[in-house]
Amino acid sequence: MVGLVGGGAAARGAGRLGAGDAPAVAGGGGEADHVRRLHRHAPADHQCSSTLVKHIKAPVHLVWELVRSFDQPQRYKPFVSRCVVRGDQLEIGSLREVNVKTGLPATTSTERLEQLDDDEHILGVKFVGGDHRLQNYSSIITVHPESIDGRPGTLVIESFVVDVPEGNTKDETCYFVEAVIKCNLTSLAEVSERLAVQSPTLPLEH
Repeated sequence: MVGLVGGGAAARGAGRLGAGDAPAVAGGGGEADHVRRLHRHAPADHQCSSTLVKHIKAPVHLVWELVRSFDQPQRYKPFVSRCVVRGDQLEIGSLREVNVKTGLPATTSTERLEQLDDDEHILGVKFVGGDHRLQNYSSIITVHPESIDGRPGTLVIESFVVDVPEGNTKDETCYFVEAVIKCNLTSLAEVSERLAVQSPTLPLEH
């Protein structure tokens, strides 16, 4: 790739639903329904899009508390070293300035809060500036309750659309973004499951 990928490899543990010109859905019907209803992207010819999923052994309220922290993404995102939100209130349209750790081909990112729905558990973010090549990057992450081994668990779905930089292919661009998201989702699972151990929940009743 030309100046897009830098350091690290894709982390294991997050599944890919689909990639390419539009998110293609495979796997369980529940996942497909969530994607069709909540993850709507319309990529242009010069863009790529993909959808990834992660099953986490922690109740949805713990996972959502981490995901919705627009002002503190470093709580689970390993590549974020610092985040400052402009203004006093967190609301749709709020901007955050993110500093990125060494290892990625970027140093800063300016990001806008597009969606924050505490009922449906939806977070939408768009990149609007910064020192990186992910132009017009927009992501949606949703969390959904599920049962894992008879205990409360969480299905996390994250999708994105982004311009393909000049000199790169759609596959290269998707691979790079997916690698970062997989790292984030793996870290989200580790942090959430650690919190779940500290605050144990009862098995689900049948």
